[in-house]
Amino acid sequence: MNVLQKAIVLGAILGGAYSCIPDDHSGGGNGDPLTFTRIGGFVNGTGKEGFVEITAFDPETDKLFIVNPAASQLSVWDLSDPKSPVHLTGIPVSGTPNSVAVHDGVVAVAVENGGNPQAPGAITTYDTEDYQLLAEYTAGAMPDMVTFSPDGNYIIAANEGEPNDDYSSDPEGSVTIVEVETGMVNQVGFEGFTAESIGYDFRVFGPSATFSQDVEPEYIAVAKNSKTAYVTLQENNGIAIVDLTNKVISDIVGLGVKDHTLASNKIDASNKDNISGNFKNWPVYGIFMPDAITYTTIGGTPYLITANEGDARDYKGFSEEERVKDILLDPTVFPDAAELQKSENLGRLKITTAQGDTDGDGDYDTLYCYGGRSFTIWTTSGTLVYDSGSFIGEKTWELQPELFNNDEGKTDGRSDDKGAEPEGVEILKIGEKTLLFVGLERTGGAMVFDISNPRSPVFLEWLRETADVGPEGLVAVTAEDSPTGNDLIIISNEVSNSVSIYEIK
Repeated sequence: MNVLQKAIVLGAILGGAYSCIPDDHSGGGNGDPLTFTRIGGFVNGTGKEGFVEITAFDPETDKLFIVNPAASQLSVWDLSDPKSPVHLTGIPVSGTPNSVAVHDGVVAVAVENGGNPQAPGAITTYDTEDYQLLAEYTAGAMPDMVTFSPDGNYIIAANEGEPNDDYSSDPEGSVTIVEVETGMVNQVGFEGFTAESIGYDFRVFGPSATFSQDVEPEYIAVAKNSKTAYVTLQENNGIAIVDLTNKVISDIVGLGVKDHTLASNKIDASNKDNISGNFKNWPVYGIFMPDAITYTTIGGTPYLITANEGDARDYKGFSEEERVKDILLDPTVFPDAAELQKSENLGRLKITTAQGDTDGDGDYDTLYCYGGRSFTIWTTSGTLVYDSGSFIGEKTWELQPELFNNDEGKTDGRSDDKGAEPEGVEILKIGEKTLLFVGLERTGGAMVFDISNPRSPVFLEWLRETADVGPEGLVAVTAEDSPTGNDLIIISNEVSNSVSIYEIK
């Protein structure tokens, strides 16, 4: 089966997905209705963005730890009373903090090398009570996400290994695995894999890059039994499966593409059509390119859920970005090229030049755009179970059209790019319900779905505040760990430097 055939098969699966999201604010008919109330919030830093990114909550001290790269520290807030958060002394770090995680009174920070981002970074750990430095471990280049395994035996970092701007230095992507008890550190690489062996639109395309240099680990989810980690390779459009026991990459899964000619996968492809919410089908394929990933079990079956943000390589030394209006389309495949390439049609849409010229003759036979503008539920082997299709775009347009595909306050400004840009995903189980929160980087806030039936999610709510811009991180706090005795969802917003706390009853 060739790439386009696979895309058609995948598109057929997606085609049946969108109709499965009913509008039901009752919680999907599974028990009592849920209410979502913003009970607190604060701003961490003023002026330019960058004082708030990823957060982690410590139930032992009721502290919220915030990645604050603008101040080169972990900011700390006391949430003993979430309605009145208290700003505490922060923890300075040497380098650029990118991610934070907490387990059993220990906070771990992924720190990028401050002098040379392409050099090895570090994972540092501190006591959550007194901030005492406990350990420092060497990581790979640009550790972008850090997490603990559920049993606390491992600290794992996804080392993105991005190139420098002129693409003269492109370090290898890797995964760092720290055995907490022994302090042993393993740097797990990607040797032995090829794009051809993975297939299914797995992308390896950096100039003069080896496979290991080209892969860019982004985000990590760990299985409940702490034996397997799942790592998104965003720019490559895949997921790496990591054997934590044997410290190896056991498999890499390509994620395929999304067929935007299907009725369930309509997009607004232009920011210059003077029509906000102009959903249409176009002859283009969306590359999923997930950012965040999470793991859950529903009815005893494990699943992975991704936020399909999309991310292009766009550097001074190399860029794959182009607009449809600025490339040459194959006249046989696209006999209506002149009409398609108008700015009010498909012309403004950003696509990749790294794919699409299938016969190598200099024109484009297939068009690929960035991101799925959706969330997707997968099996742990990478088989698609459900995709939200065009639901996020259509629902944001319906509920608050002025925020549709927002670009720094400009409605419709990101339609030519990646739409609402779903970036974060978080799971919270309440009774028999499994709730999914999806953070929307551009549109703002987090959409809530009941995914208790993973093949037929139910939309519940869109949590959003006008002052909160650019959600970057989501943290769920169970009722058992919550200072209020009720479940919480904490949303951190990198553009507005704000944090919002919602209570769920």
